[in-house]
Amino acid sequence: MEGLFDPPTGAPGPGSGGLASPPGAHAPLAVRMRPESLEEIVGQQHLLGPGSPLRRLINGSGAASVMLYGPPGTGKTTMAALISRATGGRFEALSALSAGVKEVRAVIDVARRRLIEGQQTVLFIDEVHRFSKTQQDALLDAVENRIVLLVAATTENPSFSVVAPLLSRSLVLQLRSLSDDDIREVLRRAVADPRGLDGRVEVSDAAMDHLVAVAGGDARRALTGLEASADAALRGDDEDASGADGHRRVLDVTEVEAAIDRAAVRYDRDGDQHYDVTSAFIKSIRGSDVDAALHYLARMIVAGEDPRFIARRLMIHASEDIGMADPTALQTAVAAAQVVALVGMPEAKLALTQATIHLATAPKSGGVVSAIGAAIADVEAGKSGAVPAHLRDSHYAGAKGLGSGIGYRYPHDDPDGVVAQQYAPDELIGVDYYQPTDHGFEREIGARLGKLRSIVRAAVARSRRR
Repeated sequence: MEGLFDPPTGAPGPGSGGLASPPGAHAPLAVRMRPESLEEIVGQQHLLGPGSPLRRLINGSGAASVMLYGPPGTGKTTMAALISRATGGRFEALSALSAGVKEVRAVIDVARRRLIEGQQTVLFIDEVHRFSKTQQDALLDAVENRIVLLVAATTENPSFSVVAPLLSRSLVLQLRSLSDDDIREVLRRAVADPRGLDGRVEVSDAAMDHLVAVAGGDARRALTGLEASADAALRGDDEDASGADGHRRVLDVTEVEAAIDRAAVRYDRDGDQHYDVTSAFIKSIRGSDVDAALHYLARMIVAGEDPRFIARRLMIHASEDIGMADPTALQTAVAAAQVVALVGMPEAKLALTQATIHLATAPKSGGVVSAIGAAIADVEAGKSGAVPAHLRDSHYAGAKGLGSGIGYRYPHDDPDGVVAQQYAPDELIGVDYYQPTDHGFEREIGARLGKLRSIVRAAVARSRRR
């Protein structure tokens, strides 16, 4: 099934050129609602500002090849078609899933003949990251000499999947997932527009919220869900109930759930459910109930919670409730956050899941929180005595005359790497902020810490005995 941003129905093969005719009434809703002008594009305002390269291309005043990089359903193919229409050129569409070097060269040969006649060819390549290096190299001369105006689409970072020479000859523009408000606007248009449902249904607020949540920033997915729900509702009614009496059919959330086989998650990202589910998620990890933690993680993912928010909570929890009981927990949480930033959803859900499992099954300790809390409490209470003279900076003229650095013992000069020496201010000597548990790696730290403290504080004990 073609979607909102798939190549137009009947997209021409090599040599045929031109844009396809408008889709018919029986085309999928996502195809019928494909934007036909710059003004109809929803979202991507960071790329469509006045004078921006993409706006100039769509308006027909630009002449650069472009690499559109972003998630599915964000407008990549639509923009390619609009660029072709604006330039008055012929539109050729190739998919990296089916086209080889032979097909690429055939398009370029046709484009070269057209150029002699003064006609530009816009070559759209979908999933360009799937092209081999040889296939991508076959495009270089045609792109550099503007035999074709290349518009390539990819869902992967082109810096890792497209050869450098092709990248250097193209503008690389990153599209973003549509916001919830953007998706709502797309759905509202589809409900009212004669190309869409033409007002035959009305969508309840709850049903709209569910369609938005299921879409996950993908306009094609949102329109496909709306069409399936509306078709099922209208076919289930007789003619009178479906509009013959002048009343529009109201589409409710239960019908949307049934049509797209996805239950609506009772989760308001700005309300109580957001905080309740997040709280339950963290407390389940803290309580070492990995299964409950995974349940709440799934609820957040399905509801469309910002994965960056989930990753931040995991990083905080790794230090707050695990700390030195398993020092690798923080590494795992940070790595999950990097996957969210570099890969994005939906694949990043695997890294978030791995981090959740690691943290939930790790030994727990509140030692990090207790240690810094106690230290801050003392500082706030005024216990901030002078830095011992031998620890003060001695790397400036006159420092030794003030006694700074004199008597400092360099630990690496000792075979054990630890020396008896005062480090804390006088009024904090002997204060123990960090109290390791006997859980996980802290069991080893605890045994070592006792020895370290006895060695380090031996000098202070001797001076006091004197």
